[in-house]
Amino acid sequence: MFSKILLTVLFIIAAFFLVRQRRLGDANANKTHAGTSATKQIAGADSEFSSDLRFAAYMTVILLVGLGGILYYFRWQQDHEVLTITLHRDTAAAPISYQVFRYQLQDRSFVTLDGTSVTVAASERMEVIGLDQ
Repeated sequence: MFSKILLTVLFIIAAFFLVRQRRLGDANANKTHAGTSATKQIAGADSEFSSDLRFAAYMTVILLVGLGGILYYFRWQQDHEVLTITLHRDTAAAPISYQVFRYQLQDRSFVTLDGTSVTVAASERMEVIGLDQ
């Protein structure tokens, strides 16, 4: 997960410097050439289009980063819900209850809130309370 974020940030930085370098090169080229009024009008239209394109690019980046952050938060919130697991054993009269985070729950094992690792035996029944929310 961290590598995906790092790769995305590096790509955005590289694209930023590429666009900046291209813009500086275009500005230097425009300074050296003396143009007619038609060329100046085209350059003005290109400048306006460039600023609109830059605004759209920034808004897209902000939207993607914001959406990614929101989705990451919702996933984190869901993973940190506390579930109650009740183990019913054939030999025990009363069931045993444990509190676990959702992300700690596996197929036949889990880690409780206090760090105890529990593996469910084949003769035990596991009831998970709180998954239906």
